Amino acid sequence: MSASTAPNLIAAVSEARQWDRLMELAKLGAITGMDGSPGVNRPCLSPLDREARRLMIGWAEGLGLAVTVDEIGNLFLRHEGTDPEAAPVLTGSHMDSQPNGGRFDGIWGVVAGLEAVQAIREAGVATKRPIEVVAWTNEEGGRFAPGCMGSMAWSKFKPANAWDEVRDLEGVSFREALDEHRKAEADLSMRPLGGKPFAYLEAHIEQGPLLETEGVDIGVVTGIQGSRWFIVEITGETAHAGTSPVSTRKDAVQDMIRAVTALNALMTDPTDVLRFTVGQIEVFPNTSNTVADRVRFTIDFRHPDKELLITNGDAIEPTIRSAVKACDVVVTERFHALPVEFDAVVVDAVEDAATAQGLSSQRMPSGAFHDAQFLVPVCPAGMVFVPSRNGVSHNPAEYSSPAQLAAGARVLAAALVDLANR
Repeated sequence: MSASTAPNLIAAVSEARQWDRLMELAKLGAITGMDGSPGVNRPCLSPLDREARRLMIGWAEGLGLAVTVDEIGNLFLRHEGTDPEAAPVLTGSHMDSQPNGGRFDGIWGVVAGLEAVQAIREAGVATKRPIEVVAWTNEEGGRFAPGCMGSMAWSKFKPANAWDEVRDLEGVSFREALDEHRKAEADLSMRPLGGKPFAYLEAHIEQGPLLETEGVDIGVVTGIQGSRWFIVEITGETAHAGTSPVSTRKDAVQDMIRAVTALNALMTDPTDVLRFTVGQIEVFPNTSNTVADRVRFTIDFRHPDKELLITNGDAIEPTIRSAVKACDVVVTERFHALPVEFDAVVVDAVEDAATAQGLSSQRMPSGAFHDAQFLVPVCPAGMVFVPSRNGVSHNPAEYSSPAQLAAGARVLAAALVDLANR
């Protein structure tokens, strides 16, 4: 029997320990959802984020792992291999959350990576390659948009200073927050930005209903659909709601409604594969008796087909311009990532690990984008999913059971050993 399927490795993954760590981290930024569910609001580069990272660092140092950070704040926890010069295998995810987030999105991937490494060490399983657990900076984009800044900078998809002037709702720039964060972690060893790992494997909750509906234990992720994000600003003219004739108004809200209606027509998809969302709307001056002179709204457009993503995405601006009646329009694309396919080396390792443990698995794409998307040009990459209750995510009601998460961590541990011994 190979090391990756050895019973002592699988038995060393502790369901209780992993769950306890997740619940300890969930206290940092704890919130309560409208239905009473326990959730998390832990913005990136915030004091809560740093407190969570210190907790993770403490657990890693207790295991004897080496801790380093890079210039954009990506955190690495290194388990050494028998050949320290060999390219490492990376695993991890992110620790920041959505403002109304759940306790598992992202953070489980980091905790699962640590659990897998601890199990490998406790089982006495040797790996030729080092294994590094990584917590990427700002995957969610909840405080600073877009998301995945840490992995994009690390992979050279964008330069590390590309988002210096991006600001949160309080006017704090990403660069200001990052500088403050780096000062607070000045005691940690620095490492260069980037690298060339042998492989990357990210564990994540599915955030969709497929695995639960089909009764499948493990999702073997084959790729990630493409995403394009836009900010639209419509500028009209302020007027008195009681005295200004409707026919003469330059009403930014009404033109926004026309624009969104036209976009809904553009994005109509009878197959229900396309994803189109207007998720944030800001109205100025935002008073009840004044015609709005400015509206800013976001567009999140996703699709697994590259050509459709390009065609419909390129049609967004002309569609808006043809729909508005009286106002000026500025459309800015702030994120553009084409669909990616994961490498068979990693995909097969996940599937083989699940099969060896008697777990049911299903190959599937990811509808959400993840840091793994930006590792694809750098090294073989892949993901392992576990079921999400009712497919709910980005919501305090988000939930995966201790047993489901433990099964995912066991598959992760086995796949990591497989990859790290190649």
